[in-house]
Amino acid sequence: MLAFLAAFTVVPILLPWLVHRIGARTFYVAALLPAAAFVSTAMYTPAVMSGQVPFEEYDWIPALGIRLSMRMDTLGWVMALIVTGVGALVMLYCRWYFRGKDQGLGQFSAVLLAFAGAMYGLVLTDDLVVLVMFWEITSILSYLLIGFYHRRGVSRRSALQALLVTTIGGLVMLIGVVLLVVDTGTSSLSSILDAAPTGPVVDAALVLLLVGALSKSAIFPFHFWLPGAMAAPTPVSAYLHAAAMVKAGIYLIARLAPVFALSAPWRPVVISLGIFTMLLGGVQALREYDLKRILAFGTVSQLGFLTVVIGYGTRDAALAGLALLIGHALFKSALFLVVGVIDRQLSTRDITELSGVGRQAPVITTVSFIAIASMAGFAPTLGFVAKEGALTALLEEAAGGSAWGLIALIGVILGSILTAAYGARFLWGAFWTKKDRDGERLPRTEWPDPPIGFLSAPTLLALLTLAGGIAAPLLDTALQPYAETSPASSPGVPAPEYAYHLALWHGLEPALGISLGSIVLGLALFVLTRSWNPRMRVLPFTAGDVYNVTLRGIARLSVVTTTFTQRGSLPLYVGTIFFVFVIGEGTALLLGGDWAMKLDLYQAPMQLVVAPIMIIAGIIAVRARKRYTGVVLVSVTGLGMVVLFATSGAPDLALTQILVETVTLVAFALVLRRIPARMGEHNASVWPIARALIAVAVGATMAVIAVVATASRTAVPISERFPELAYDLGHGRNVVNVALVDLRGWDTMGELSVLILAATGVASLVFVTHRADTLSTLTAPLPRTAAGNRRPMVETLDGARPRTAGTRHQPQAWLVGGQRVRPENRSLMLEVIVRVLFHSIILVSLYLLFAGHNLPGGGFAGGLVAGMALVMRYVAGGRYELGAAAPTDAGRLLGVGMTLAVGCAVVPLFFGAAPLTSAFWEATLPVVGHVEFVTSTIFDIGVYLVVIGLVLDVLRSLGAEVDRQAQELRSSAPRRGEVVS
Repeated sequence: MLAFLAAFTVVPILLPWLVHRIGARTFYVAALLPAAAFVSTAMYTPAVMSGQVPFEEYDWIPALGIRLSMRMDTLGWVMALIVTGVGALVMLYCRWYFRGKDQGLGQFSAVLLAFAGAMYGLVLTDDLVVLVMFWEITSILSYLLIGFYHRRGVSRRSALQALLVTTIGGLVMLIGVVLLVVDTGTSSLSSILDAAPTGPVVDAALVLLLVGALSKSAIFPFHFWLPGAMAAPTPVSAYLHAAAMVKAGIYLIARLAPVFALSAPWRPVVISLGIFTMLLGGVQALREYDLKRILAFGTVSQLGFLTVVIGYGTRDAALAGLALLIGHALFKSALFLVVGVIDRQLSTRDITELSGVGRQAPVITTVSFIAIASMAGFAPTLGFVAKEGALTALLEEAAGGSAWGLIALIGVILGSILTAAYGARFLWGAFWTKKDRDGERLPRTEWPDPPIGFLSAPTLLALLTLAGGIAAPLLDTALQPYAETSPASSPGVPAPEYAYHLALWHGLEPALGISLGSIVLGLALFVLTRSWNPRMRVLPFTAGDVYNVTLRGIARLSVVTTTFTQRGSLPLYVGTIFFVFVIGEGTALLLGGDWAMKLDLYQAPMQLVVAPIMIIAGIIAVRARKRYTGVVLVSVTGLGMVVLFATSGAPDLALTQILVETVTLVAFALVLRRIPARMGEHNASVWPIARALIAVAVGATMAVIAVVATASRTAVPISERFPELAYDLGHGRNVVNVALVDLRGWDTMGELSVLILAATGVASLVFVTHRADTLSTLTAPLPRTAAGNRRPMVETLDGARPRTAGTRHQPQAWLVGGQRVRPENRSLMLEVIVRVLFHSIILVSLYLLFAGHNLPGGGFAGGLVAGMALVMRYVAGGRYELGAAAPTDAGRLLGVGMTLAVGCAVVPLFFGAAPLTSAFWEATLPVVGHVEFVTSTIFDIGVYLVVIGLVLDVLRSLGAEVDRQAQELRSSAPRRGEVVS
């Protein structure tokens, strides 16, 4: 089971590549995995029927007690067969449904197969936390599948609607899971059910769990997302909305009902909402003219039926409900696939446009009749067997005096009448020869015969629903172990004398008469409503209306909130943060008891020199009227920290600090080019006294925190053991670097994520239309002259153009980009210096990278040095030179670097070690001598690439892109003396 779960994770990644090679035939390959999982599950049949429970387990997060545990009892076995069996048939069906349409199939096939894997894990996992994870994965994947036709607005809206409803329901369910896990002390689902906990906390958890289950299975008031999801391709509807996704909620109800069905909140929620959903869906199905929407509302109605029967919680109801679940998966999948054939062949699903199809398409007509017969409860189908069992179970409860049994019985009878009516409407709408209002036959819809393979999946599903009815005794034997987990009857209701069993014929009994009567009344209802087109809604508003009103309300509330809080003033935002900081930390200091203080005037004489300089620079920076002056003065305080680090025995920190200060200064300089030089030129600074008070308060608060915190330590700091740990665990002598890439690698990985987000955010603010990296295209070969020589390009007010005889003479080009810079902006000396030093600086950065494990340096410092080399190239030669220096996309460097870092965390798991565990290798090589290598160096290389990617992204956005935009503005501006019409 775990092996198949891993395969469902890996194989989908390969499908997009395969689609490019063989097109829609990829679905043949995709079908192999669910088919193999189906065969494997079927091989467990003898063990499951004998009462054994196959179990596999892998400790995933031991610290939290979370395990990838797969447990196949009777319910899990049935659900796994449905998910994998129907999934394999839908994959084969997709090969014909998408024939000749390869666009987007790579992603679609991968997501559909991954969805099958998520459902496989969901129905077999024994860990509630992991179940929630699979639950939300199916919601996300269903969003991608429903929105397959992403160019259509209705598809995007329907996908988002399904995602919001099911995900919010899943989050509510997560709260219930947390309550249940905390109350029982375990996340094992089987252990929780064995313990059968009770109490108010458990009742609250059950209600929250039911919210998740009902939202997933489209039960009122969450039912509206399912009809909207019919915007998805038909194979998605057949699989997700008949056999898989909507069954997730039914599965959870079936899993919990044997133990919790008699708890106080269960039946009022499950039975009342299930009945109302069954009736509401049935009535709405009679109003639809689209075959797919008829089935959609019919599915809503049938899910209500399943919720009532499976959720009722007695032995006979559980048996009938599980049989009904199997039958519904078979007949409803077959019907959706039939609609797909009709839609693919005729390009319409409107029943007013279809006439006379039945005589031309005998195969799909027969398949549809069998499937509808099973849905309505005709013998000898599986639907008939399950429906008769459900009616018998509810009759016994109602006769025994159960009020909920009587309510459920009446609701199921009314729902069965509607089921027969909309089932007949489907057959009439799809296959009948219709007449107009004058009694004349409508023109026959010409039917092109589909390929045989296109009909194989719905035909097989219809045959299985027939076989299930005939083989009811065998099915009864297989399903009885699940039924036996439920009580024989409700409290106060006498237990049946004999346990019910599934059979095709029980004789003339009340349930059979009720079933036949509901079918006759349903057919009569269909005749009365065949041309029914009511204008009035069943309710004055729909759940969809409530959803839309809620979204609009949230949007308006967000506008009001952002209007109030986001004033567009950075000083206001920073001031708010500082104010909260002072209040929060000041309160903690005042209420924290006695302060322990230990103050020294200084630890090193250099502090007496550097500290006053930093203070004076800070004060002058506050009074500076020019922005660049303020930035330089602030950098003085940073450089002061460099001296303090260096004199305190922290060369690594000093090196990193001076590099960060330099890169930050460059970034400020790039930004300051586009804003006024003097502060207050457009918007004067206001409230200077309030700003000064906040600044003093923040400084004083931070100073007190530093003094109190440093004197409050009572235990020996772990940092005292870092030199020993760095050498024993990380095999390095540079404590700072080893801590970053090994001992505290998780922190570094989080910081890398922040760097990537920062780079992406900066670039997204600057790039207006796209994020494509066009720097490398700027270094195309220069145009040739008639003599075959390269003609230099000169940047003018109109852009770059070839230098002609009239152009002022260009100095010797030391850099590629230098030829494209206007002469007045070039510095020959700077070009020579950059040309000479660039490669040496890159070598220094590589030295810092590989020497950093034992000497000052590391990936962060090395990356900053390499970034400074790129800064030099940009400053000397402009954006063209930057394109020549780094002819690659910054995003690739960021992605490769993060991939290496994540790989260092993941790879040890395959060898049974903890994430980020380092391996050490040393050897004596000829010529080279003694060599040592630690795998954490690979992590450091990832850091190196991320830092270079960050600097490059800042340069290409704040530098090159700003240059390009400024050049476009100059080119579009009218020249002196030019008249603009």
